[in-house]
Amino acid sequence: MSDNTSYIIVTGAAGFIGSRMAEHLNTLGYRNLILVDDFGVEAKRKNWEQKGYAHVVERYNLFDWLSLHEPVISCFIHLGARTDTTEFDYAIHEELNVAYSKTVWNYCTQKKVPLIYASSAATYGAGESGYNDDHAIVEKLQPLNPYGISKNEFDKWALQQTDAPPCWTGLKFFNVYGPNEYHKGRMASVIWHAFNQIKEVGYVKLFKSHRSDYKDGEQLRDFIYVKDVVAVIEWIRESMGNGQWSMVNNGLYNLGTGKARTFIDLVKATFAGLDKEPVIQYIDMPEDIRNKYQYFTEANMQKLRKAGYGAPFTSLEAGVDDYVRNYLRTLG
Repeated sequence: MSDNTSYIIVTGAAGFIGSRMAEHLNTLGYRNLILVDDFGVEAKRKNWEQKGYAHVVERYNLFDWLSLHEPVISCFIHLGARTDTTEFDYAIHEELNVAYSKTVWNYCTQKKVPLIYASSAATYGAGESGYNDDHAIVEKLQPLNPYGISKNEFDKWALQQTDAPPCWTGLKFFNVYGPNEYHKGRMASVIWHAFNQIKEVGYVKLFKSHRSDYKDGEQLRDFIYVKDVVAVIEWIRESMGNGQWSMVNNGLYNLGTGKARTFIDLVKATFAGLDKEPVIQYIDMPEDIRNKYQYFTEANMQKLRKAGYGAPFTSLEAGVDDYVRNYLRTLG
């Protein structure tokens, strides 16, 4: 490319968090985006078509395209992945979450491009080793499904590399919810499912607990609003760009709120966003996930705070209320 423009690459740009990242960058005035995804998925079209961008590149063509055009890249935000925790064919996760991510890493290393990529709290498995983003425990983690395994395999590989991008971070997303997740089906947040159940039948179905130490509906998750996720990513990108992010900051970081909440709390907030009284029914957990189910997740957020991120995280009640009132209800 003959111009002097530097570009920001966002992979997974037709997906949930990627499309919200592109929109967040647009609101800050950035149109110099290279959006990357499988754009043939019709259900995702409204996630990206109206965004401001410079180029749209199919996922499988990206590195040929980069080699041909040689754009100047200021940051590579790699959010694209196979995220279905019920997909048990590891080869699919290996291809998209490990092999492709290695190619991204090697490109950023060679071209000296800052890299921010999506890891996952699924790497922590049942939480036997806690939820601390300490590099020393990464090798010990035991994810419960192929998705979590693939994310942890890449994290392990990244930490072993002596050749690395000048600045890099892998963000372990906890339970992200918010606008643009409608295409995810079974993997959409409980809020999205709860909203649709309330509209259709007037009540919400939650999984019963199959452990004696948790009551029905009191399984705990660290739910984080997608607007907070993209704000953190943008803060890291800016810190990398202005020299505030040093090599000692490189590594893995949790991205949750640091406060676990129950599914009952979440459902009550969803009903509140609809100005309705909560009605909950409990159903058996599907057997295909029963033995691979996380009953508790809570991000230790000290590492990100120590790196300098000071903004508060949206409370569950405020985030769900915004999502339900200003997005889900407007869809009809």
